[in-house]
Amino acid sequence: MLNTLFSSVAGDLSPLNACLIILSSLLLGLLISLTYLATHRKEVYAHTFPVTLIMLPAIIAIIILLVGNNVARAFSLAGAFSLIRFRSAPGDPKDIAYVFFTLGVGLACGMGYIGYAVLFAVILCAVMACLQAVRFGQPKTTQMTLKITVPENLNFHGLFDDLLEQYTVSWTRRKVKTCDFGSLFEVVYDIQLKDEAGQKEFLDAIRRRNGNLNISLTLAGEPEGTF
Repeated sequence: MLNTLFSSVAGDLSPLNACLIILSSLLLGLLISLTYLATHRKEVYAHTFPVTLIMLPAIIAIIILLVGNNVARAFSLAGAFSLIRFRSAPGDPKDIAYVFFTLGVGLACGMGYIGYAVLFAVILCAVMACLQAVRFGQPKTTQMTLKITVPENLNFHGLFDDLLEQYTVSWTRRKVKTCDFGSLFEVVYDIQLKDEAGQKEFLDAIRRRNGNLNISLTLAGEPEGTF
């Protein structure tokens, strides 16, 4: 019975088998997409990405069905797909893992090994959910970028050191540059705020030092916001 479940159904391809493969890949893509949504409830993501996760396994399965054992057809499809250019910026590494996850499931379905595809999908979805539940690999503190505008009549060297020691776990001054034709300085720090540190109190303390000029506090790699 197990051998029957995990054997390929693509050997004698028929419309019924093709429909079974495509339907299975869509259902497994839906399972992966629901797992992605469950593990990203508190994170920002593109609303089209879960739809992509549903469609990718079916698309890959269809490609494998079309190629079959024909080498010439495989090279033709490879040439056609080489014309595609992905213009979107690379996303979160975890999102890339989900993309490869769906590709693997689609390949298994396209080759007719639906039982293996279901087994792989269930195991990997469970692993993804468990890793998210235990917050594996997530740092205890958040890496942030702090940009402080300082007037030219203030010496920025050591001006904020006591505040940084009070409100952060660690900090590093990354760079200093001039702006507004040299009338202002922008000092950039990489910091890790303490868990109990209030961002508003931290920013208020800095504003009292820099004459209420612009301050930017952003997550590392995120677009900046100005306070």
